[in-house]
Amino acid sequence: MDGTPITGIRAVSIPVNDQDEALRFYRSLGFTVLRDAPTPNGRWIELAPGGDVVVTLEPADPAVHRGSIGIRFTSDDVDAAHAAMAAEGIDVDEILRWPGTPAMFAWRDPDGNAFSLTGTVPEMDGTGS
Repeated sequence: MDGTPITGIRAVSIPVNDQDEALRFYRSLGFTVLRDAPTPNGRWIELAPGGDVVVTLEPADPAVHRGSIGIRFTSDDVDAAHAAMAAEGIDVDEILRWPGTPAMFAWRDPDGNAFSLTGTVPEMDGTGS
């Protein structure tokens, strides 16, 4: 093959047990609904957290392992995002900070899918300054 016919990523799918509950959750985080249409096994729901990435909320296969999806969302203010998510009762870990890397923390949705939120600016001295 002289090249790949793959030209990009359309969307990243998040397996969920209840699409209505998941939709409420992600909308509460500020995601915008791009599409919500019926399909034979549920609905095709596309959301945008901002930027060019699209996520879909797909009915979960019982064999799908939760907790290791590996999506890193971004924020210009990790501290404010962490505080807001914690105030909403979202399962968040402590903010990690290392010199030369962006601040980040892990969080989980109601279905147990694990994500991280990473700052857009590297930490300068590891203390958040």
